[in-house]
Amino acid sequence: MTFLSNKSIFISGGTGSFGQALIAELIKNFPKIKRLVVFSRDELKQELMRKKFPETKYKQIRYFLGDIRDYQRLLRALDGIDLIVHAAALKQVPAAEYNPIEFIKTNVIGAQNIIEAAIEKKIKKTISLSSDKACSPINLYGATKLCSDKLFVAANNYANRYGNFSVVRYGNVMGSRGSVILKFIEDAKTRTLTLTDSEMTRFNISLTDSVKMVLFALKISYGGEIFVPKIASYKLLDLAKAIGPNCNFKFIGVRPGEKLHEEMISVSDSYNTFDIGKYYLILPSQKSKIINYYKKNYKIKKFENNLSYNSKNNNIFLSVRELRDLIKHNVDKNFYPV
Repeated sequence: MTFLSNKSIFISGGTGSFGQALIAELIKNFPKIKRLVVFSRDELKQELMRKKFPETKYKQIRYFLGDIRDYQRLLRALDGIDLIVHAAALKQVPAAEYNPIEFIKTNVIGAQNIIEAAIEKKIKKTISLSSDKACSPINLYGATKLCSDKLFVAANNYANRYGNFSVVRYGNVMGSRGSVILKFIEDAKTRTLTLTDSEMTRFNISLTDSVKMVLFALKISYGGEIFVPKIASYKLLDLAKAIGPNCNFKFIGVRPGEKLHEEMISVSDSYNTFDIGKYYLILPSQKSKIINYYKKNYKIKKFENNLSYNSKNNNIFLSVRELRDLIKHNVDKNFYPV
């Protein structure tokens, strides 16, 4: 609990579901943090978050209005910062297909702005949040996140004397804003749930576990690795049954740009992937120094070559009952009164 003592942390997209969960965790368990900078472009979300975490009570918090597309604003916001958690992104798949250049400006050019500003300000560590859609992408959103991942990994080639850059990649966050769970809960009031395909599967992670993963990466990352969690999968149909057991189900087919099953480690990635216990690490091609670093601290094991880690062939699947219990504990009680 001491590795963040007297540190100043910058969180891009800090008013999102993840950002607020991270802030709550840091306030609760890391009381000696020097400063928490919440950086986002939505003044309404900042005002709502300020009511939840007022600066009068939490002296370490600063709310900084700005956009990661604006490099100069980033430089100003990063004054005195030690660590960056980059969570800002445009994420909606259909919106990306209709507005591709806007996603490129935020998810790719914005990511490069974060990197350049971090190097300029000599930030010690930067952790970027990714998505399972970045693995073998078939939609524009996934493609932009893959580009972002590549930028952060490659940044270590010329920035190591200042700091390092790493990526965390995970699946659907249960109950986060934009989650299909919230849509199912709302639609259950009509007694009809609309699904794409009865065989569709997804990875599942809680906000709590995503925060723990980022803190783990902040603590131990070497630079250049992509952290992938070992998490459970679920069938979309089972999720619908957990939320609306007495509802009718309407199937409309897989939407454009949508996968039937998600993937976090591709067959191609498998050759550079290692198991360190709770997480997998996808390493860059020049990986000998990173392997030696992790061998000193973990029982590192090679991931099986020519194997894909995807939501269909996962070893762990959540049952309808397990999903129902998880929803009760992870979804906002004001939205889902249980």
